Amino acid sequence: MRKGAHRSRRTLGAALVVAALATAATACSGAGPDRHAPPSPASGQQAPRQAPQQGPKQAPQQGAAAAPETRAQKAEKLRLRKAARALAAKKWGLAKPLLEAPASPAVKPRITTRKGFETKSEGMPPVFTTVPTKEKIVFLTIDDGSEKDPELLRMMNELDVPYSAFLSDYVVSDDYAYFARMQKSRKDGVALHNHTLHHRYLPGLSYDQQKREICGMQDVIEKKYGKRPELFRPPYGNYNDDTLRVAKSCGIKAVPLWAAEAFPDHMEWREWDRDLHPGDIVLTHFRGEEDWKGSMADMVRRVMNVITAKGYAVAKLEDYV
Repeated sequence: MRKGAHRSRRTLGAALVVAALATAATACSGAGPDRHAPPSPASGQQAPRQAPQQGPKQAPQQGAAAAPETRAQKAEKLRLRKAARALAAKKWGLAKPLLEAPASPAVKPRITTRKGFETKSEGMPPVFTTVPTKEKIVFLTIDDGSEKDPELLRMMNELDVPYSAFLSDYVVSDDYAYFARMQKSRKDGVALHNHTLHHRYLPGLSYDQQKREICGMQDVIEKKYGKRPELFRPPYGNYNDDTLRVAKSCGIKAVPLWAAEAFPDHMEWREWDRDLHPGDIVLTHFRGEEDWKGSMADMVRRVMNVITAKGYAVAKLEDYV
């Protein structure tokens, strides 16, 4: 363990406790009455606990709503959150603290299929590599499920980085519980999406074979994790008209591909300028040192350093799609 690691962990823990206490204090503060206490009686009336002397029986009153956060309280929560993220970035070896993503939009943007990615059928789930937005945000997605590194769950939770997983049953079936822990590892959850049962090249399969691969994985995720996915990523990014028709038939609403791919030692780019753009989807994989020149933690360090250095924050894909 690096020198100072124990001290960083204690300091980070203290900061997180302080942030939690501040949040609790904020929720309980305000000039209004305690939301759980009975209302005070008006002048000349009896207290609510006593039966009225005359007149019709009154309906019980609702407790007062909690007072909204003040601007100062919101600023203090943000300050504490930034301090905790800065300590987490130092602990996990990032070059800089992560940037804060803006609030998610009240209305999700309208997403259409990227030009050149269309198939012959109309009304199919859109296939896209970038979410339409002007904000300097990107989205982190992780495919398949081969590597099940507990350090990744701790790291992403402490750094507070949102991400989405696209799972293939042939590599997750030996440890479904790991992805159940992942699903609950962040306070706002980690969404688990469809990457087929066996990661086969879909355009080479018949309609019925594709249905087994795609809809079969829908069934697995619903059974194991309680929710049928609405997002689907075809293996290798390859698909045809049958793929999209099958996906739509079993509940898929959108097909996010990617604009950049992250590895522990480098980045790969789809666009000619080899750069990030607002709304880009970043792909990486559940892989370890047996497959890569580094661990999943190394990959997270690499991709987050690149994203932060370029002035971007990571947002939650499901808030926009």
